[in-house]
Amino acid sequence: MPPDAPSPQTTVAATAAARPMSPLPRWMAAPSPAPRLPEDEVQRRYPRLRLQVFIGIFLGYAGFYLIRNNISLIAPLLLEQGTINTVGIGIIGNAVLLAYGFSKFFSATISDRSNARYFLPIGLALSAVANLVVAFVPAVSASVALFATVMFLNGWVQGMGWPPCGRVLVHWFSTKERGWKTAIWNTAHNVGGMGVGALAALGLAITGGSWQSAFWVPAVGALVVAVLAFVMVRDRPEAVGLPPIEEYRDDPAKVEADASELEGSSYWGIVVKHVLLNPTMVFLALANVFIYSLRYGVLSWAPTYLAEHHGMSLAQGIAGFSLFELAGIFGTLACGWVSDKVFRGNRSWTGITFMVGVGVFLVAYWLAPVGTPYWLLMVFLFFIGAFIYGPVMIIGLQALDMSARHVAGTAAGFTGLFGYVFGATLASTGVGWVVHEFGWGATYGLLTLSVVLTVVLLLFVLPRERQLMAHHRSLSGSDAQDTRS
Repeated sequence: MPPDAPSPQTTVAATAAARPMSPLPRWMAAPSPAPRLPEDEVQRRYPRLRLQVFIGIFLGYAGFYLIRNNISLIAPLLLEQGTINTVGIGIIGNAVLLAYGFSKFFSATISDRSNARYFLPIGLALSAVANLVVAFVPAVSASVALFATVMFLNGWVQGMGWPPCGRVLVHWFSTKERGWKTAIWNTAHNVGGMGVGALAALGLAITGGSWQSAFWVPAVGALVVAVLAFVMVRDRPEAVGLPPIEEYRDDPAKVEADASELEGSSYWGIVVKHVLLNPTMVFLALANVFIYSLRYGVLSWAPTYLAEHHGMSLAQGIAGFSLFELAGIFGTLACGWVSDKVFRGNRSWTGITFMVGVGVFLVAYWLAPVGTPYWLLMVFLFFIGAFIYGPVMIIGLQALDMSARHVAGTAAGFTGLFGYVFGATLASTGVGWVVHEFGWGATYGLLTLSVVLTVVLLLFVLPRERQLMAHHRSLSGSDAQDTRS
């Protein structure tokens, strides 16, 4: 940050007052600051509202996972009934993936200028409607093209989930605490992933095995969650008469917005400058490609690899899949704590450390000879999952930390675009092709190379993060952690 950068007090206030012009309806646009509450009221309301909005975005984001891509749950049933074949299921699943990747970026550009209290519940409700259409309009499931189209639309509105949550995290939680808080919030997708299994099983049980229930029962649950999120979420502290989080916790942001830029530039001009042409954001986006290749390359192919290479049963392979996801909860929480407490907000070193852990256990999993005990293979899978979900979270957090607040969601969406569209595609189609042509050895060799490339890209980010952290310390005047909740 240059020495003549605006002071945090000036830029925080200016950011709240001078937002880029929004094409959204007035009721949907980010609200203007409300009159400041008396100090005693601030001290009373701030901790309560912070907890309330955190629970709101946690439940809200978990709700999206109830209805994201439920076809994978009932694919065996559809195949058994002859309703659709494996090619059709793949097309439908890929439609959701591609739509979500693009929407996560484009929705973020709107979310940065919108009221998170409306944006998140509306996206969740629209996704629930798409799932209800699948369940109750027979023509949809009769055509792969129509089924894929509806699920593409579902994937698009699913992209309205992450950006408002990122916006809320940036505005309600300061730099020194954001790693741990984001890690806790990030486990919402694991909670939602477990919840959809339970709701789908309930639906199948009460309907005598009707596959449509795996769509409409979770959709009803998601609508309930959307209402709860609307009741609990607030866009940002200034909108309810509270001071900005940087002022409340005496913890300046790593990057501040320039008010004159907000007043004199178009929103897309700001996005191009701070995101698309920002080398740091490009490095993070490329790192996310390899991180998602690793995440889905190991996770999605675990049942197949264990069955083909180690002779395990399908049930054992599915157990490994579930264990990988469960490990993500512990790994994400550990990564957030390490980021804040051990590396004191340096996300690059945190990500590098966890990627080294991924590499160690990935190589052990790859080189384990046939006949290796099943429990030991599960240990390897558990720790790969635990270590990889930390960097998955860290990349989004770095994008939030290392961009100005008025484009934070867009920056995180940009990294997500690369992760889902390119990384997940490499992990599905790319891994399938490599396995078919060259075998599992070449596949895991390339996945190990992905670990190395991720570390290299994070090393490129490290100097800029050090510079921003040094500026942050000079503004705060102390490395001491504010203990206010």
